[in-house]
Amino acid sequence: MTSSPEESSTPESPVEPEKSAEPADSLVLHATDNQVSWITLNRPESLNAITPDQRERLIQLFSDASADPAVRAVVLTGTGRGFCTGADLRGGAAGGDRIAGDVARVIRLGAQRLISAVLDCEKPVIAAVNGTAAGLGAHLALACDLVLAAEQARFIEVFVRRGLVPDGGGAYLLPRLIGPQRAKELMFFGDALTAPDAERLGLVNRVVPAEDLHKTAREWAERLATGPTRALALTKQLVNASLDSDRATAFTAEATAQEINMTTADAREGVASFVERRSPRYNGN
Repeated sequence: MTSSPEESSTPESPVEPEKSAEPADSLVLHATDNQVSWITLNRPESLNAITPDQRERLIQLFSDASADPAVRAVVLTGTGRGFCTGADLRGGAAGGDRIAGDVARVIRLGAQRLISAVLDCEKPVIAAVNGTAAGLGAHLALACDLVLAAEQARFIEVFVRRGLVPDGGGAYLLPRLIGPQRAKELMFFGDALTAPDAERLGLVNRVVPAEDLHKTAREWAERLATGPTRALALTKQLVNASLDSDRATAFTAEATAQEINMTTADAREGVASFVERRSPRYNGN
């Protein structure tokens, strides 16, 4: 029996695959255009399953986006029919003895670092989901700040199909987005979720025709890139931390963020533009 395309890859494992012969910079394309960092997974033949080299390049690109003042928004997408179908383990060792802690170590240093890189990126990140997002690939999309999906995109919590526990922060992300009951339904059954159903559940901001995905992502990203970059970063931090905080902690964090933000040029510009009754001109500082 042949496996379906989304099952051609698998979640993280204590044994990582052999490194690809192709350089990571050809398998993860990157360009900065109009203050937007475009990151594109480019292994269409594997539905953009991620190798360790790709993972490390993605982590570095998100870190670079945080530090680069010329970047004010990020778009993550893929080529071909898949957005990302998880971690690609083809070519890795099939068995062998495991040292205690190996599994946890690989998950911590692999999938969890990648998801954290997206969550911690100081610029707003848009996922433009062009096709199947399965396993770690689904969590990679859901870790982004905004999610656009082509009509043919699908989201699959594929782990249960292989007798595995979700990785890449899935059990952290999904309940916060759709509640524990819906999260368990997706994770217990592993059924494919269509883009319209994902939008209905609140996992996707907007579903668009495939031919409009890139255009819509560009419009959203460039709109974010003209916004008050530091205020957006602080807003992202507050929202991401809110579900893990009690009210007193959240209110303290909010007040601190306000204090920090009011030292920025963009905050002063925003107030001045309101007083002067004109559109603000934010420079990202």
